[in-house]
Amino acid sequence: MARLRARRILAGAILIVLLYRFFPESNAVPSILQYSNGAPNAGTVRLASYMNDPRHIPNIVANASSFSWNTVKFAHPPALTPKLPPPVTKRPRIQHQFRPDSRKTAAEQERRRLEVLRVFKKAWGSYKEKAWMKDALKPISGTYVDQFSGWAATLVDSLDTLWILGLREEFYEAVAAVATIDFGTSTSTRVNTFETCIRYLGGLIAAYDLSGHEVLKAKAIEVGDLLYAGFNTANGMPVDFINFATAKEGTGLVVEQSVVSASPGTMTLEFSRLSQITGDSKYYSAVSNLMDVFYEHQNETMLPGMWPMMVRMNQKDVVTGYQFTIAGNADSLYEYLPKSHALLGSADASSKKFDIMARTFMDTATDNLFFRPMTPTNEDILISGNLDVLGDDNRLDPESEHLACFIGGLYALSGRLFENEKYLDTGVKLTKGCVYAYKSMPTGIMPERYNMVKCPGSDPKDACKWDEKLWLAETQEREEYRENLPKGFTTAKDPRYILRPEAIESVFILWRITGQEEYRDAAWAMFEAVANVTDTELANAAIEDVTVLDSRKTDYMESFWLAETLKYFYLCFANTELIGLDEFVLNTEAHPLRLSNVDGSGKAW
Repeated sequence: MARLRARRILAGAILIVLLYRFFPESNAVPSILQYSNGAPNAGTVRLASYMNDPRHIPNIVANASSFSWNTVKFAHPPALTPKLPPPVTKRPRIQHQFRPDSRKTAAEQERRRLEVLRVFKKAWGSYKEKAWMKDALKPISGTYVDQFSGWAATLVDSLDTLWILGLREEFYEAVAAVATIDFGTSTSTRVNTFETCIRYLGGLIAAYDLSGHEVLKAKAIEVGDLLYAGFNTANGMPVDFINFATAKEGTGLVVEQSVVSASPGTMTLEFSRLSQITGDSKYYSAVSNLMDVFYEHQNETMLPGMWPMMVRMNQKDVVTGYQFTIAGNADSLYEYLPKSHALLGSADASSKKFDIMARTFMDTATDNLFFRPMTPTNEDILISGNLDVLGDDNRLDPESEHLACFIGGLYALSGRLFENEKYLDTGVKLTKGCVYAYKSMPTGIMPERYNMVKCPGSDPKDACKWDEKLWLAETQEREEYRENLPKGFTTAKDPRYILRPEAIESVFILWRITGQEEYRDAAWAMFEAVANVTDTELANAAIEDVTVLDSRKTDYMESFWLAETLKYFYLCFANTELIGLDEFVLNTEAHPLRLSNVDGSGKAW
């Protein structure tokens, strides 16, 4: 039997080679990318051999931007220590060890994969036709908007998705366009540090990590040096918005008085990886000193272990404030702590802090923010709420957001990374909480922001039987209650769906970590709902109300629809070795950054 199977594999391989040799542009070529879960060498490596076939790679050279950001003479040069820590040589296994699927299952996953691919190609084709080199397509009117400095945000954000989906021609067309972007000019006088870091820098580094093409590295360095200019401040903390003209002069920028904590807290992955691929520690040094402020004061806040939603980086004050959440305004600050540990390890004091901060915040959030909601079906799930600390009165508001749905995947990832089953179990229940919120709504999609009834018991493990009277009483107290809300929900404070990825992000991670089919099935149900409700003639649009069928659409499609949401859906149904969780860590915009190899290289292909 084993010999017969080996012959079949060999015969299949020979057929692929022959098709590839004699019909390089035929429809048969992309078939090497089709779903084949568990097959050896069928993931990222196999894709790279297809995408980097020298017969199909154009000669693309980066055009230098009109201003060289690395020539700025800083009035306040950031410290150049600590240096980048040594490469990580050992990590716990993260991803489940998958076995080959049956033919029937594999065929179903291939059908699903191709449907996600179809939706992506439709949206990408409309972007190319209607909004090429602009930040975002407006999917109803067919016009465009430049809200992120006019550097073709959708194009840069989608580079790695094009690669992952095996769209070779489209990828190199996009790379050629990226080579012409001028990061010395901007459609705005003020550049958003956070968005530029996660979308542009993250997108360029990931595309380089996947493809190895130097033009992408060159452009990533340009953006990195632009963002590095944001650290030219008296106290070494980055500004929230970079004044473009002043930053070029080098005379120094002024740190804002109050910013959301996620903004300064979401740079470590991109800056650290940029240091790794360039060999220049300056980027890592800047973010390491920034994160020292959070580390040194983590246990001095009103909720020791977590930081308030708003911080004052002009005073290096990450303590003052009474509102705590892992959702909007704070989310990626927490997301980057365990992920930074995965990227950097704990070989020295500067990197060890990410391990400590990650475990500390997760223990604190578990004890204070997560609650079990009361549902008619008595679901054993968790939802993440918000906490106001008012003196001795800690008030947990059972309000959650779509943005909070990343947390289930992060806990599961951390469960493997830190070899902590409690984190993994919490991640499972949080992820299932978001899946429940999706399937409960009439459209099959959860709202942007909502409330549920918290189980009466203080311990999430307590029995929580459905109490119709309690639910009705709470609905009467909520001005935002809607008659069409499912039982257990008391508000849909913001009933929109704006094509967000956080829920499918966690479902994808749970699928890859546990290998349990329920997550792939949940992903497909979510995809069908989202693709159907948001579909337009050109692409996909945000909708105004998930609590009603046939909701009105909004002429709006963020770049993260292509960069994150569809990428996560695709990866749920693609070969499980594609973007393996032991090879990559994904930034908050779903850009896969390569983890250093055990030999310390961490190089792209």
